[in-house]
Amino acid sequence: MRAVIAEQYGGPEVLEMADDLPLPRAGPNGVLVRMLATSVNPLDWKFRRGLLAAIRPVVFPVIWGCDVAGVVTEVGPSVTLFKPGDEVYGMKDGYVAKTYRGTYAEYVVAPEKALAAKPKV
Repeated sequence: MRAVIAEQYGGPEVLEMADDLPLPRAGPNGVLVRMLATSVNPLDWKFRRGLLAAIRPVVFPVIWGCDVAGVVTEVGPSVTLFKPGDEVYGMKDGYVAKTYRGTYAEYVVAPEKALAAKPKV
């Protein structure tokens, strides 16, 4: 899997492309999403610059990003709201046990409760 990673805090210059990361697994309540879009919002650049390190320290390397938009490819056994092929969007908190696995990646696992179905147009 490809993802944009960072090995340290800093500006946009610390971001680099990684091409060989393992595909994340959904887990019991997780939804694996093939990403179609994400964004860079104020929370993202504050994390990247280290402005929130005092309250949320991380172990590098990290994948930054919070916003999710894509297509479900796999669901965990406890997931009831989504199935493969559903289009979803939402916000993922990538912070788990001082690691950060966000949404600047081809695939993202998010909890079912962090996602919503994309409105039909």
